[in-house]
Amino acid sequence: MAGTISRGIRAPIIRQGDDIVRIVADSVYDAMREDGFTLSDGDVVAVTEAVVARADGNYASIDDIAADVREKLGGKTVGLVFPILSRNRFAICLKGIARGCEKIVLVLSYPSDEVGNHLVSEDAVDDAGINPFSDVLSAEKFRETFGDVRHTFTGVDYVAYYTELIEAEGCKAQVIFANHAEAVLEYTDTVLCCDIHTRERTARRLKAAGAKKVLTLCDILSSPVNGSGYNPSYGLLGSNKATETTVKLFPKNAQETAEKISACLSERSGKRIEAMVYGDGAFKDPVGKIWELADPVVGVGATGGLSGLPNELKLKFLADNDFSDLSGEELKRAIKERIRQKSGDLKGKMASEGTTPRRLTDLIGSLCDLTSGSGDKGTPIVLVQNYFKNYSDWQG
Repeated sequence: MAGTISRGIRAPIIRQGDDIVRIVADSVYDAMREDGFTLSDGDVVAVTEAVVARADGNYASIDDIAADVREKLGGKTVGLVFPILSRNRFAICLKGIARGCEKIVLVLSYPSDEVGNHLVSEDAVDDAGINPFSDVLSAEKFRETFGDVRHTFTGVDYVAYYTELIEAEGCKAQVIFANHAEAVLEYTDTVLCCDIHTRERTARRLKAAGAKKVLTLCDILSSPVNGSGYNPSYGLLGSNKATETTVKLFPKNAQETAEKISACLSERSGKRIEAMVYGDGAFKDPVGKIWELADPVVGVGATGGLSGLPNELKLKFLADNDFSDLSGEELKRAIKERIRQKSGDLKGKMASEGTTPRRLTDLIGSLCDLTSGSGDKGTPIVLVQNYFKNYSDWQG
């Protein structure tokens, strides 16, 4: 009777230099012995990117960030455009960037950042008669209009917090609020785009508007600095606070790790086991309004069986339309047979309307992120079973 099962699996605290593949495989088998389940073809074993990067020792310091920023952006006045509001994700990066500059012009989007953290509410912006698509606000105008603003959940005044972080590094800070990146060019033509999923568009627009030097966070620590960690694809994107002076970077060996976990568990179990390394999921908090998505991708590395999109029929569509005159066992048999005979590509077909058009790695990675959580559950490994089974596989 069971459909998809998502099972968080506990693991030892993972340190730099640990064999992540062996730890994952051993943890899965320890859980199997304790809880009495077995592995089957198509099961997915996923591990969070955080412990993969930790085992690999992919860390960098504030000084490493500062050195790279100074080398690549000149160390004078730099515009930072559209950073997210996060003590975990951006604050330590900001310290390093500020240490490598004389002045920062910080451009914050409003009423919220890219992933949904709100500075102010949309209603407050409307009540103030401000057009967020065109109006550029100084820090003074923002305070005059909205007063002391604090995040709903964290209670942090991010405007004050980021300003203090910059100034504590001996760097001058100027904060403006705008939703078009070109606003920064009134102050400097050297820009670091700090947005995540819109970074390429932001950089393109700035270059078209006359900026002389434009980089994204992908360009900072894209290679080692003084022996530091790095990520050739994402640089500082996807990094997390490790200590007050260091960040853990996004893993640079995620694909290799996923393939090795799959090979190890497939050989050990005799079953075809898929594997992935996952980052932030993609889902929205209805109260705090945050979309996770602070990592550049959800599926950081994944084996071939997890590529593509779901190819599913909508059961309620079949029941209410094609087989509306059937019921009981006859309805069950008809739907099972339709599923068995479905096309290999249902894109655009009415019978698939309402199914989730997202990549498998994004769907499964989001499920894993919700299962493992971000706190003290201690389950950085997630086993997903029966995900690729459907109603026609049911023996009932």
